[in-house]
Amino acid sequence: MGILGQVLYFAVHPNQLRSIIKWKMWHEPAYTRDPSKESATLADCFKWLEMTSRSFALVVQELHPELVVPVALFYLVLRGLDTIEDDMTISLEEKEPLLRSFETVLERDGWTYDGNGPHEKDRELLVHFDDVITELQLIDPKYRDIIKDITHQMGNGMADYATINSVTTIAEYELYCHYVAGLVGDGLTRFFFVADDGFANPALLSTQPALAESMGRFLQKTNIIRDVREDFDEQRRFWPQEIWARHVARFDELFERRHRAAALACSSEMVLNALRHVEACLCYMAGIEEPRVFTFVAIPQVMAIATLELVFQNPRVFEAGVKISRGDAARLVMEASRDLRTVYAVFKRYVRRIRRKNTPRDPNFVNIGIACSKIEQFIESAYPSRDLKRLARLARDGGRGVVVADKAEALDGQAKSDVFYLLLAVLGTLFFISAILIGIVYCTGARLDMAALGELTKRNIFPNKEKILDTQLGNAMGGSPMAHGEL
Repeated sequence: MGILGQVLYFAVHPNQLRSIIKWKMWHEPAYTRDPSKESATLADCFKWLEMTSRSFALVVQELHPELVVPVALFYLVLRGLDTIEDDMTISLEEKEPLLRSFETVLERDGWTYDGNGPHEKDRELLVHFDDVITELQLIDPKYRDIIKDITHQMGNGMADYATINSVTTIAEYELYCHYVAGLVGDGLTRFFFVADDGFANPALLSTQPALAESMGRFLQKTNIIRDVREDFDEQRRFWPQEIWARHVARFDELFERRHRAAALACSSEMVLNALRHVEACLCYMAGIEEPRVFTFVAIPQVMAIATLELVFQNPRVFEAGVKISRGDAARLVMEASRDLRTVYAVFKRYVRRIRRKNTPRDPNFVNIGIACSKIEQFIESAYPSRDLKRLARLARDGGRGVVVADKAEALDGQAKSDVFYLLLAVLGTLFFISAILIGIVYCTGARLDMAALGELTKRNIFPNKEKILDTQLGNAMGGSPMAHGEL
């Protein structure tokens, strides 16, 4: 979208512009890099991080400073592993042993890899992977051991799937999501647990490991649904045959317009499969005790539920990639940076949108409705909805709940602030359009001086009309124009 397109878009979507402005002006990350204190290799690692994922480079800055570098390196190692797995130009004879032994290269100083195809978008990371290895040797061994363990498990899991470009059963689909994403949730949870100050409830690791697994799977499944067209174009198929075979005879029929209704029904079944992880994700976030770590884990989750709502019953996913707008992304980042209650409210908002988009023509209509209701009931049990204004009146009458009254006033203040910024955006748009129109009028030669204004105040809309008529009359008679008062 060009500059003009963005101007027109924000002119009709002022709330989007307002969210971006608020995020740019008032959102401050928990961690601010100081390049003067970074080694050359660490600075390069952050460069590769921004190159491979600008969104994660922003999210990692929300972390507690103790975890920023270990988590950034953890991401780069797994991204390097994923880059080898995704590249279809690498032969299976070379790819499989490399995936299974990838954790060993983390101890080989100077190791790099240039075997990726020229069009692989993240090949530069592997070409300069020695920077990552150098920095890995400098972090706390407790983090390095976790990275190596997860890399070993993930590499072997990816190698198991390297021989096939598709997934047959739902069980295979779940196992694949475990290898490429569930293990990430497990690794990060172990990071939070072994940190010096202990940033998470120990139960997340000891008695509830499935919660961390669901965090990763929910993100991965959302991405698989969103990227179905891109994967199909690259001859990959991650939607399990057990699901799509209920709707079409061949997978490629999903991308034909004549099968659009069946494709949407198949997509809704994939969404239903992902929705079953939401309650576990909400439970997991409730167990995060450090605010900055909470923001780090909450941002991808609110992005995922917003993306899931976007792809639900959306035929565009079969034509091109879809993604949430920049304005919505900015708003979600700010909401995820607040507290658990706000994050739960975000989930409720998007789950209700999914339920509104649900249609009785969909064979999954009932099951999706039930899944959405369960999520809403879970959120309601944690944060019951109440009439805040009624509770505020009770507080003023001397009853308990003064805090609730304060919350009601805060919400009223927030609403007034929202109206102010919306009005400011509308006025700014009108000023911009007016400036363009005045410029056009000026360029056409119209008078914009005080004399012309004076004529307009005398209700003479065309100040030079009489003089023009006299000139035309004189020219028609062959003489000079007649002045007023002459006979």
